[in-house]
Amino acid sequence: MKLSAVLTQGLWKENPTLRMMLGMCPVLAVSTSATNAIGMGVATLAVLVASNFTIALVKDAIPAQVRIPAYILMIASLVTAVDMAMAAWFFELHQTLGLFIPLIVVNCIILGRAEGFAAKNTAFASIVDGLGMGLGFTLSITTLGCCRELLGNGSIFGIPLLGDAFKPMLLMVLPPGAFLMLGLLAATMRRVDMALEARARTVAEGRRQRALDLATGGAPIPMPPGFE
Repeated sequence: MKLSAVLTQGLWKENPTLRMMLGMCPVLAVSTSATNAIGMGVATLAVLVASNFTIALVKDAIPAQVRIPAYILMIASLVTAVDMAMAAWFFELHQTLGLFIPLIVVNCIILGRAEGFAAKNTAFASIVDGLGMGLGFTLSITTLGCCRELLGNGSIFGIPLLGDAFKPMLLMVLPPGAFLMLGLLAATMRRVDMALEARARTVAEGRRQRALDLATGGAPIPMPPGFE
């Protein structure tokens, strides 16, 4: 697979959040605001890229019988480093995200890409895969956080946008609102896919018809006997 395809599949075709519905615990719990969402997204992205790279480098030295515990140990080490970095440089965000940062260790996106891609590919390809999947996760959770914050508080990144006349929808900052908005975003992505597929069929049919017209000179195609 080309590296460009590896990078883009996590953004749309195999988006871990809106397609495969992975990592739902932090997605639903943390996405109450755009700031929290992007913080969790970037932290997950950093761990995903680093873990893919590390596992791709040492995969041949790990016995198959203990590969899963070994992967989890490496991922836990990287999550600890990210946790300490956030505590040092983004203390308020670190306090807000709380337990969800250590829980990145058991995020099925991380282990899934380690086992499904990094353990079978080169280090550079694994970095690209981690970057694509991490960006897909970050964009999805940030979009969800922006939508929930806008409808629930009338703001994005704490900046008021809808004015005093807007009546916030409390449901959007509660867990049911997270499920509803996630479903709407996933349905929107599917609707876009259907529109693109319909357009591709129309273009293909148009090309086929033009090729047929050129081949026949525009004359009607004679029907077989018995089909007139």
